[in-house]
Amino acid sequence: MNRIFLIGYMGSGKSTIGKLLAAKLNYSFVDMDAYIEEKQFKSVSQIFAEKGENEFRLLEQKCLHEVAEFEDVIISTGGGAPCFFDNMEYMKLRGLTVYLNLTANELKDRLESSKANKRPLLANRKGDELLKFISEGLSKREPFYLQAEVHIKNNSEEKIVEKILAIAT
Repeated sequence: MNRIFLIGYMGSGKSTIGKLLAAKLNYSFVDMDAYIEEKQFKSVSQIFAEKGENEFRLLEQKCLHEVAEFEDVIISTGGGAPCFFDNMEYMKLRGLTVYLNLTANELKDRLESSKANKRPLLANRKGDELLKFISEGLSKREPFYLQAEVHIKNNSEEKIVEKILAIAT
């Protein structure tokens, strides 16, 4: 397998795990949001604000198709990427899909202590309001996430990387 797609809700650790995994396998690492930002010369937040979610999702799909042609790569998708168009099926045909599966409470704790305010969908949400937003979002997205070939529950970063390596190599 020379292509691994990491999927999961925002804050699940896709970028962190992706970088660690890429280093262990001597693969390239692509963060889809960063890839889109580089191509557009704009932040994801700016794209959302200027063009709306539908235009962003079309752009995201186009970029997904580009990076899915790369060899020896770990791809950290945006949290919503698997949930639009045929993106999940497309990823499954192109590589190994791994769902980093955290509970809404685990995600809330991580997002509250991170740069959550930089994420367009989380702006100004805290506490119970943030938990409600994550719970609702997760319930909509999880049917797509659960289509991944591999599901990994919250663990230490090292254990997650070890589990993925055991499957992928």
